[in-house]
Amino acid sequence: MHGVFATTRAALLYLLAWLMLGLLLAGMLGVAGASWSASLVFAVPLVLVYAVATGFSAYYVCRAYPLGQRGGTAIATGIVLAAACAAGAWCLVGALWNNLWRALAPAAAAIDMNTPVTATMFGLGVLLYGLAAAVNYLLVETDRVRQLETGRLQMKVMAQDAELRMLRTQVDPHFLFNSLNSVSALTSIDPVRARAMVVQLADFFRHTLGMQADRKVALAQELQLIGHFVAIEQVRFGERLVFSADVDAAARDCLVPPMLLQPLVENAIKHGIAGMVGPGRVHLTASRAGSILRIRIENDVDEDEPPASGSGGIGLANVRLRLAGTYGSEASVHWSRDPRQHLFRVELALPAETKED
Repeated sequence: MHGVFATTRAALLYLLAWLMLGLLLAGMLGVAGASWSASLVFAVPLVLVYAVATGFSAYYVCRAYPLGQRGGTAIATGIVLAAACAAGAWCLVGALWNNLWRALAPAAAAIDMNTPVTATMFGLGVLLYGLAAAVNYLLVETDRVRQLETGRLQMKVMAQDAELRMLRTQVDPHFLFNSLNSVSALTSIDPVRARAMVVQLADFFRHTLGMQADRKVALAQELQLIGHFVAIEQVRFGERLVFSADVDAAARDCLVPPMLLQPLVENAIKHGIAGMVGPGRVHLTASRAGSILRIRIENDVDEDEPPASGSGGIGLANVRLRLAGTYGSEASVHWSRDPRQHLFRVELALPAETKED
């Protein structure tokens, strides 16, 4: 079904509105001198039949003369011709119904289908057809906008899915190669640690492959992924890598885009800890302040290393694009370097959403 008959509720509302018009027509005939019983018997069934016929006819006429694709003259001509034909057919059906009523109930009063009554019915039929066409144009345009919005959302989900797949394929190849090399080296000197590293690698990739781009994950789940990642890196760096996290209980249930923080922790280790001779620390904090979730990642940097120039690298740029695509202007990411404490800091602010919201 289409148009006003697309759903049962819409059809019932449409027929209810026409029933009111049928009662109005009966009232007009009664005021003109016809008996009220004859007016009701004549007008109400006739209007309901015209409502069904007009609902389907006007819908297909609107589809044949779509707005924006046909000129205004062509649309007006098509609707006027269809309205005239429909109104003429309605007057003919009215005359037949009136004659049938006379034959079935000779003693009952009937409508006098004179010229004024017929002309009034014809004009009213044209007007009602035009209103039905306007309603159907509104429904057609609403459906078109809804389809465009659905298509836009589907494209957005597909883009996010493609982005997540790209992130999975862009997990730093050096990280994977270095991890495999570490496993190879540990196999002969420390099989237990080699086995543990393989398990961590398996858990990390199983965790990432199970994520869907259109579904946000709880921060606690994202922290679990980071835990696997850091455990793998700690096998490589040993005591040189110190990781700590301070996350409020209220922040753990907040939802974030999947794999949002892992690239930031990876950057902290790759561009911070890896360049230091001594031990280095990566510290993650997260807290919820009302409707805002704030996340900060800090890492030590070599005091002799010059500050990085540009926009912060591919990882930080990707995080900014993902936040902009997901939250628009409601989220932000900033990074800076503190030369006094020899720290590099990344700060994120995004809406605090939970599954209950």
